[in-house]
Amino acid sequence: MVRRLCVFVLLLAAFALPGRAQDRLLSPAEFLGYALGERFTPHHRVVDYVEHVAAHAPAVRLEPYGETNEGRPLLTAVVASAENMARLEQIRTDNLRRAGLLEGAPEGPPVALVWLSYNVHGNESVSTEAAMATLYDLANPEDARTQGWLANTVVVLDPCINPDGRDRYVHWYNRTVGEQPNPNPDAREHHEPWPGGRTNHYYFDLNRDWAWGTQLETRQRLALYNRWLPHVHVDFHEQGVDAPYFFAPAAEPFHEAITPWQRELQTLIGQNHTRYFDREGWLYFTRQVFDLFYPGYGDTWPTFNGAVGMTYEQGGSGRAGLAIRTAEGDTLTLAERIAHHHTTGLSTVETAAANHARIVDEFAAYHAAAQAADGSPYRAFVVKGTNADRRAALAHHLEQQGIRYGLATTRQSARGLAYATGEAGAFTVEPGDLVVPAAQPKGVLARVLFDPAPVLSDSLSYDVTAWALPYVYGVEAYAATEAVTAGSPALPTPDATPAAPARPYAYVAGWDGFADAQLLAAALREGITARYAEYPFEIDGQTFGAGTLLFTRTGNAALGAAFDARLRALAAEHGQTLRPVATGFVTRGADFGSSDVHFIDAPKVAVLAGESISSYAAGEVWHYFDQQLRYPVTLLYPDDFGGIDLDDYDVLVLPSGSYGRILSEERLGEVRAWVRGGGRLVALERAAAYLAGKDGFALKEKDADEEEGSDEDDADEDRLRRYADRDRAAISGAVTGAVYRVRLDETHPLAFGLGSHYYTLRRTDDAFAFLDDGWNVGVLRDGTPLSGFAGAEAQQQIDDTLVFGVQPMGRGAVVYLLDDPLFRGFWYAGRLLFANAVFMR
Repeated sequence: MVRRLCVFVLLLAAFALPGRAQDRLLSPAEFLGYALGERFTPHHRVVDYVEHVAAHAPAVRLEPYGETNEGRPLLTAVVASAENMARLEQIRTDNLRRAGLLEGAPEGPPVALVWLSYNVHGNESVSTEAAMATLYDLANPEDARTQGWLANTVVVLDPCINPDGRDRYVHWYNRTVGEQPNPNPDAREHHEPWPGGRTNHYYFDLNRDWAWGTQLETRQRLALYNRWLPHVHVDFHEQGVDAPYFFAPAAEPFHEAITPWQRELQTLIGQNHTRYFDREGWLYFTRQVFDLFYPGYGDTWPTFNGAVGMTYEQGGSGRAGLAIRTAEGDTLTLAERIAHHHTTGLSTVETAAANHARIVDEFAAYHAAAQAADGSPYRAFVVKGTNADRRAALAHHLEQQGIRYGLATTRQSARGLAYATGEAGAFTVEPGDLVVPAAQPKGVLARVLFDPAPVLSDSLSYDVTAWALPYVYGVEAYAATEAVTAGSPALPTPDATPAAPARPYAYVAGWDGFADAQLLAAALREGITARYAEYPFEIDGQTFGAGTLLFTRTGNAALGAAFDARLRALAAEHGQTLRPVATGFVTRGADFGSSDVHFIDAPKVAVLAGESISSYAAGEVWHYFDQQLRYPVTLLYPDDFGGIDLDDYDVLVLPSGSYGRILSEERLGEVRAWVRGGGRLVALERAAAYLAGKDGFALKEKDADEEEGSDEDDADEDRLRRYADRDRAAISGAVTGAVYRVRLDETHPLAFGLGSHYYTLRRTDDAFAFLDDGWNVGVLRDGTPLSGFAGAEAQQQIDDTLVFGVQPMGRGAVVYLLDDPLFRGFWYAGRLLFANAVFMR
């Protein structure tokens, strides 16, 4: 009886839910029970609707591609005519043949591929609402207009790239709004709490992750995207409440790899939008603010893969809610925002359909040029095989992006640009060096990601201006101006841990890559104790560098025979080689029992994450420990920080943020006392800057250089500068994400494993003096960047400044990381630096 009652209730619920028991395609309003724009739709109901459309529209196929960190499904709806749906796989493979990624000639007629991506920023929530309206119109067999477009166009529609962020916003807003929305901008429904819904689970901006794939959502999406390689890609966004709608063409700077056709098509699409916007009297703008330069975006990355990538920006974002009063006194509603995105989505498909033959031809021509390396000043990019860990990590990155590479099999002489110096000259290719040919189907993307010095047509860029992969991974590399031959892409597998006596005295593991830090973290989690050597040493005829890990039997006796088995298994899991040794006596350096060999006490780590802290910065640190290093970390709310007993922790990480409210003079005194007692304070960027000049902290801002004498005429000229030039004048004092070569004190534990220099990505002209009381571990002696833009004033300001430093304080220390070593999770070389800050004392 109970079972029958449950079935009856479920059937009754199914009939009660709009559209669930229907056998026809329902509009969003019919299915959801409310008109789009009346409320925000939770993600699970969006999924329900997409599944309903796929089940009731023969022109739609559901293509799931994964799930988020919080378990929400990621999926696309592929929309095509009945004829094209029947040969959809052929259309897809024909497209890859045109790109040179599959062998053979295309078998069918040209079909344009349009990909529409919605809600990459979770609180830019109009996108997903508009996606449902667009999907319905494209799938509706009674809509003769859209069905005509589908005769020669296939649409892939992703209704929500960032479900975790979207639901964070939607659930908060639906809990906060009253029966009637309050358009007053002061109302609480227009002020999201920290961290906001923009980012994903780990507070990462997914719209800046396309080229790096640090996030789960991105990696799964890239795999599907690379199976299709669309010709047109649109990323739907929102901006400030008072801004009119933005669509293509984009603003300068355009990356020089963008072709005239890609510029032309985005202009054609934008001009088609104007027909609809002009008719309705909707305000819009083009060619301002949103440029096409940094490769991590949802418009640029597809562009460098042969598509015409575009960003569409609607006014509103997380502040707008269901309705908000603008500065001009109008009320902007969710329904209006939906109408704008709905219009541009359909207009994009319409333009692609009208130009489908040329779009396909130009796509094929783009990839033919890429396979010939047309327009590239380089013929190959060579990464030396001197650091196997970093080389392997970079190779994995290339595989994820679909970029081909091989390994050199012979010694060769070549010429090209050295990334370390920015200078051209001769170099030698050795067997085992990784070679990325410029001539390949993804040659343009490879060229962009390896570009040692991207050319800026306009210094007013929206994002960072340097990102070359050799700097990201901290590897020795060359951009070759002549061809370099290479063989198989198979990297050599790490040597297995050699056979050893039944009870070796200790196991030795290197410390020159992040995989070593992952091994250490795994060992500490398993209860295996470790030590590190402060100085280089030699044993059994092999030399090991400073920071080398020692897993001695002493200290692990409680594990018994399991010590060897566990440690060997962990080394194999992380691709690391252990060197068993029969003695603690070294032939050069300090013996294993020396005071220069230090015990690593598994640190208890806490991180501040909450109001006043940058959510991006907190997310980088959280993701680093949770997903990259896989080491336990405790996140603390700043509001709770005053009552936290710091003695429960060994390391306290302060991500970049505003600390005036968090670190009162009293609490700062308590933190100093904790450090003196043996604590380790790691302060990043603005957190470190907050400590500058505070009592007991050695960090100080660098005094601005005194201006050289100038006559009265020069002073008058400066006062008479043009108002229209104000942005140009301001940029002279800015650093817009430029790469600098930092000189390291490689004898200090903070620099262990990194060598004599480190490439840092600097995003500010903030300048700090060398420490008088402490160790200047990483310094800039020259304000001229290796790559990227830095204004003339900024270059002068950051000459001879501190980048990374350590201040001893009692039995503890303060670590100042003035540039972010964990930038967006992709700055790989910084991961080892941060591990040093946590583990090495």
